[in-house]
Amino acid sequence: MLVHGDHPRALDPRKVLGPLRARLRRLDTLPPGLERHAELVTLFIEASVLAQGLLDAADEAGPRSETWLSLPLELARRLGDSWDGVTATGKASLALLESLERSPLPAQVTLKEPEGYAHFALYPELYLEAARASRLAGSTRVVGVRSIGTGLACIVAAGLDASKPPLTVRPEGPPFERRLSPGPQLTRALEAVARADAVAIVDEGPGLSGSSFGAVADFLEARSLPRERLHFFPSHEGAPGPMASGHQRARWAQVHRHTADFNTCAARLAAWVEDLTGPAIAPLEDISAGAWRRHLIPDPRDWPAVHVQQERRKYLLTTDQGTFLLRFAGLGVPAEHRAHRARQLAEAGFTPPVTGLRHGFLVQPWLEPPRACLRPRAMPLEHLGHYLGFRARTFPAPEPGRGASMSQLLEMARYNTSQILGEESARALDAWAVHLDALEQAARPVETDHKLQAWEWLELPGGQVLKTDAVDHHAGLDLVGCQDVAWDIVGAAVELDLSEPELATQVERTCGHPVSPLLLCFYEPCYLAFQCGHHTLAATALEAIAPDEAVRLHAAAARYALRLKDALRRQPKKH
Repeated sequence: MLVHGDHPRALDPRKVLGPLRARLRRLDTLPPGLERHAELVTLFIEASVLAQGLLDAADEAGPRSETWLSLPLELARRLGDSWDGVTATGKASLALLESLERSPLPAQVTLKEPEGYAHFALYPELYLEAARASRLAGSTRVVGVRSIGTGLACIVAAGLDASKPPLTVRPEGPPFERRLSPGPQLTRALEAVARADAVAIVDEGPGLSGSSFGAVADFLEARSLPRERLHFFPSHEGAPGPMASGHQRARWAQVHRHTADFNTCAARLAAWVEDLTGPAIAPLEDISAGAWRRHLIPDPRDWPAVHVQQERRKYLLTTDQGTFLLRFAGLGVPAEHRAHRARQLAEAGFTPPVTGLRHGFLVQPWLEPPRACLRPRAMPLEHLGHYLGFRARTFPAPEPGRGASMSQLLEMARYNTSQILGEESARALDAWAVHLDALEQAARPVETDHKLQAWEWLELPGGQVLKTDAVDHHAGLDLVGCQDVAWDIVGAAVELDLSEPELATQVERTCGHPVSPLLLCFYEPCYLAFQCGHHTLAATALEAIAPDEAVRLHAAAARYALRLKDALRRQPKKH
């Protein structure tokens, strides 16, 4: 299935240096405390992303690569001090930034958003704790797997007080069969690493296959590194998923692995938000991984299917001031944008109010007694149209390329349809090939909602309807990304059993421009094929570890497949 994707940014690296300098100067104006620490984490992430782009552009080892890693490595050391409550000035970091500004840089680099920081509550502090707890010597060689492993390798090196800077590598090849193909200079550096007493491989995951860790380990073991000297620093304690080879599974069970549980951060979470909520009077309640359904939908037989591995961390916090929802919104710059978007939506009356943002967690009041809007056709059409129109008017896509092109959507829809309904059914989509240019011209990409299912809404006493998760699904792990508001119109019509033309009319009244009928027609099979693929892949990933959830996901995929089959009958004929 074609589901996953990212939307990297191609830009001149010098455009990143100015904002880094401004943040470094601002850092030293902040008093000791959580705000300063969170700003330091943002700086570290931004410097690491820049280093990733530079290292990908060169893919080499040597003095130039060490220069590019010097700033995130210094910030990693400062982050460790800050985590321990020690505050230092930014003079050393500023000097390294100035050195970077003077160095020759490529004209363009490709920057990739680190998924763990943005989506999975992967706090760099956890890798710091894991490195310290490992008791590995400072002579340990550290290898980071780009993208996110660029910065995480610096954190592990700082936590180990490593005597040499880390190396970073970019595995290549099919998603579940990654391999290393480094150039001569990086190969020689890795051969030297293979002679070390201990080697730490650092990345997030493992995911469905664990092949990124495996690619580095394969390369080093082929150069005579004994397996007992290998140390993995993953983001969780679980094994690789169902796409892992037997070879990778066997090694995963044998190597040393070092992780720090998120509870290391969760233990501090109530204190992080205390200035907003007041002191906790009960332990935090974890409502992640679909556990929120217990509060909104009493009967488990009515629970909707969710991909529990991709849900954001969420907690309920009870204080004398009430109950609050703490939802992970990301670390660094993305979290700042999401918090701003959440405030705009709340002020417009579409979502619950925002209490604040504290080191990655958005704080909002938990509205009682909430009830999920599970009834078909229960959504007020005018309210929904006003909401989608407001988004279309207020949240334009930040830049081109932040969403799939029409040709990419067609490729996804055709491939997924062929896998679900067969090649003959997929051929019904071929007629769209001649309309791709017209579709691109008609589209006005915005930060679409993407999740308009009935359980994503709360119906409060008095009839007020509020949207829940509404700030970041356009920037998720999938290939869809920012699209025309027509994508959300189609999604709402499918999920809430509404009239697509009537909803489009309501949206037009608020957004101030017509919605393309051509886009609506094209998006319908694309939306359904995407949902089929998403739910099928999620079910496959969860069959062994959450079989009840997998059953729900397979059932949802089957429902989408029926809708897709019906939609294909109404597609334009090829001509």
